[in-house]
Amino acid sequence: MLDTAPNRPDLPPEIARRRTFAIISHPDAGKTTLTEKFLLFGGAIQMAGQVRAKGEARRTRSDFMQMEKDRGISVSASAMSFDFKNFRFNLVDTPGHSDFSEDTYRTLTAVDAAVMVIDGAKGVESQTQKLFEVCRLRDLPILTFCNKMDRESRETFEIIDEIQENLAIDVTPASWPIGVGRDFVGCYDMLNDRLELMDRADRNKVAESIEIKGLGDPALEQHLPAELVATLREEVEMARELLPALDPQAVLEGHMTPIWFGSAINSFGVKELMDGIGTYGPEPQVQSAQPRQIAPDENKVAGFVFKVQANMDPKHRDRVAFLRLASGHFKRGMKLTHVRTKKPMAIANPVLFLASDRELAEEAWAGDIIGIPNHGQLRIGDTLTEGEAIRVTGIPSFAPELLQQARAGDPMKAKHLEKALMQFAEEGAAKVFKPAFGSGFIVGVVGALQFEVLASRIELEYGLPVRFEASQFTSARWAQGEKRALDKFIEANKQHIAHDNDGDVVYLTRLQWDIDRIERDYPDVKLTATKEMMVG
Repeated sequence: MLDTAPNRPDLPPEIARRRTFAIISHPDAGKTTLTEKFLLFGGAIQMAGQVRAKGEARRTRSDFMQMEKDRGISVSASAMSFDFKNFRFNLVDTPGHSDFSEDTYRTLTAVDAAVMVIDGAKGVESQTQKLFEVCRLRDLPILTFCNKMDRESRETFEIIDEIQENLAIDVTPASWPIGVGRDFVGCYDMLNDRLELMDRADRNKVAESIEIKGLGDPALEQHLPAELVATLREEVEMARELLPALDPQAVLEGHMTPIWFGSAINSFGVKELMDGIGTYGPEPQVQSAQPRQIAPDENKVAGFVFKVQANMDPKHRDRVAFLRLASGHFKRGMKLTHVRTKKPMAIANPVLFLASDRELAEEAWAGDIIGIPNHGQLRIGDTLTEGEAIRVTGIPSFAPELLQQARAGDPMKAKHLEKALMQFAEEGAAKVFKPAFGSGFIVGVVGALQFEVLASRIELEYGLPVRFEASQFTSARWAQGEKRALDKFIEANKQHIAHDNDGDVVYLTRLQWDIDRIERDYPDVKLTATKEMMVG
């Protein structure tokens, strides 16, 4: 996180009670189930939509795209707001599938903390590691939830060791599991000296909590079999000696992660995790921007777009820009300046999300995430302010690793395809390049599954059959430089030149050799694999 002056005044109570966080995990660690239970405990839904139930009930609340419902995976990041005790949680669900990692990277720029979900049997998996590294770059505070403890899982110490080694972060247990797999009965809450027992009969019931006076309390034997009590006492004593104690400051600085154990599908351990987010998670933080940082307690409103979702409502060709408020108190109907175009925008119908339900947002505070329906004016990386020309920085766009040519199934509809592709490009779902030579478009993505998602969405949302074919090019780089140098470079390499949806020059390559040759022959032209979203 950014440096903040220690003598800064306290945040206004409305802002201080906000906790804005993302859930990150490897696919199938149980992230969507955990999101469901958060909403259940926050009173936002009455019955968690069992992810594994059949038919209608299988439609989970946070997955609203047709493909997500069919496949049971989260493809697009969605935002949800709900109250829990005296906190207001803003939760951003991210796709766990590595093919959508770019969406996730951008989402992490809009939150103040991350909740990392780990599968008790599998430990730290590859995608978790990748996402964790992004959190690291931003020193995001991380809270860990070890899920699926009701199945056969690994030794508790082994799981903790693996996190410490693979992710180079101190781990401190906030709770300790009692029994494993079938014999898993609950947890000992190490922070509050309580016994939490799991009820396997009702998956939507909050576990009962029993106050005890330390591990020496004879009451333990009344609730647990003697051998489990003996193991628990021994393990907790070892944990207290071997593992660091919880240091709230180290958690906020991103050097330490508290870990809770539980089973999201059985609603167990979730409430303790939520309490932990409220107690140890950060308040809305200072946002990096040019020419100055934005503090959450400033009176004037500022916010930035970290995601654009097209066609959330199939009945309207709408686009919703997800805006993270960085400062101030926003009220519906406010006029804000769109910094990139310098034009005023009246925000008449901002929405708050409860998964696929939305309601009009009459007001919002720094830390909140609101949706702004628009017709393409807002793009990822845009900043909205009350007049000041200030631009939020650090929202990346990555060079695609897979390129294919897109052709309309019906040649008469090529124009419609162009429009559809441009919409997806602005949404950040794919890169679309128009080659200087030849017809058609080249579509670039980070993971192969994105082509399937694009084809299915273009067909569903636009009624256009589309074919993706192999392209001769394998990667793309943005080209920058002085106009004269750039023109000379373009003239000599016409076959390789394309433009992206912002009109920026892109160099399409077949081999690494092409890139090396350009760097050698055109020292004044810089080829980059990332582009800061919307510079200018």
